[in-house]
Amino acid sequence: MNDFPVTVRFPIQWSDMDAFGHVNNARYFTWFEAARIAYMVRVGLVSPEMRKPEGEGVGPIVAATNAEYLRPVVYPAELVVGARVTRIGTTSFTMEFAVEDANSGVRYARGGAVMVTLRYANHQKVAVPAEVRAAIEVVETRVFE
Repeated sequence: MNDFPVTVRFPIQWSDMDAFGHVNNARYFTWFEAARIAYMVRVGLVSPEMRKPEGEGVGPIVAATNAEYLRPVVYPAELVVGARVTRIGTTSFTMEFAVEDANSGVRYARGGAVMVTLRYANHQKVAVPAEVRAAIEVVETRVFE
């Protein structure tokens, strides 16, 4: 997880399991979401108490998401989910996620999302705010194209 600047830990609950004896595939998207929100809080795109974008009404919206399941997760386990930004465009940025065992480092899944910055009042795409772009670049400590 050294390549992921934001991580969130999750203990597996018995209720996460499905009828096939492993964590249900939909659960991974919940983990990705939690890591994505933690990342966006860190770069100032959302605040923890925000229920909707305020002020100018500019905030993130998911344009696309995906997951690749590498091996099943079974109870008991403790996971760590990492998030990073791999690309910043004009009105969007691409995120990557990884799910690993918190103790052994075994990778269970990876995924991604394309996030668009949107003015919620009129549902129009807007440029990624300069301060958010700068914060992402600091968090990632690398230069984007």
